[in-house]
Amino acid sequence: MTTPSEPGHGGPDPGLSAIMSERVRLINLAYRMLGSLADAEDAVQETYARWYTMSQRQKEEIEAPGAWLMKVTSRICLDLLGSARTRRENYVGEWIPEPLPEPAEWISGRPNDATADPADRVTLDESINMAFLVVLESMTPAERVAFILHDVFRYSYADIAEIAGRTPAACRQLAFSARRRIHASQAPATSTAEQAGIVRAFKKAWEAKDIHALIGLLDPHATSIGDGGGLASAALRPLEGAERIARAYIDVVRMATGMTILQRTVNGRPGLVAQQGGITVTVCAFHIVGDRITHIWAVRNPEKLRPWTRG
Repeated sequence: MTTPSEPGHGGPDPGLSAIMSERVRLINLAYRMLGSLADAEDAVQETYARWYTMSQRQKEEIEAPGAWLMKVTSRICLDLLGSARTRRENYVGEWIPEPLPEPAEWISGRPNDATADPADRVTLDESINMAFLVVLESMTPAERVAFILHDVFRYSYADIAEIAGRTPAACRQLAFSARRRIHASQAPATSTAEQAGIVRAFKKAWEAKDIHALIGLLDPHATSIGDGGGLASAALRPLEGAERIARAYIDVVRMATGMTILQRTVNGRPGLVAQQGGITVTVCAFHIVGDRITHIWAVRNPEKLRPWTRG
């Protein structure tokens, strides 16, 4: 593999491999900021475009290229978060962050690619589960940026202030406000093994069209949110209540011919994937408190399912 040369220079750029090695970190930052892999990829691409439009002398004046790339990506994400609010107001139905599979199950959405570039994979941890991302969506762009940079990526408030165009004290307050929202939404932890058992039971009851079993697994005040984006059928408003949700899910499996339900990891937690003809048509993420499901997020928008299927 050859290394591209800098424009106007005869030799290769000795820092190219180091610059490109930052891609995984940038993708991880941008996905957490934006909740969309497609938008994250665009933000990172724009970051690299800005790097390569600089002269060699300008690059050499940057003492820490990795920090520069993170700073630029953060600023791009901050701008995108502002415009995203307007786009999502015009979105058909509910908007849910894009679900991600385990790295081992990652399938590229790019034409003619059998597998995705490992550098495009997002590290799955507690800052990436669906419930966490949904709370991030409720924050202002400034809160979200301050919180993610400080609490997830361990940036100092001084560095965040430079990115956000605010004072360190203001950034500290923004992160505190965001942290308070996160803590308010958190419930007593249910172990991964317990969550997997409950999701497995939901799958079994769903396949069997057992409404009583489904109702028993759902919190009486459970909420189910679907995201079709106008490209796939989905309820335009959240479904509330265990019985209503159970009936809706049984209707889905009755109407869908040849649907296969698989238990998979969704954003680092046990979830379900529905396929028809080998193509993923729905990805369900769950939030479980104790032994009951309190939230289901069902993503059906095919544009958000690129990592899950070649279809």
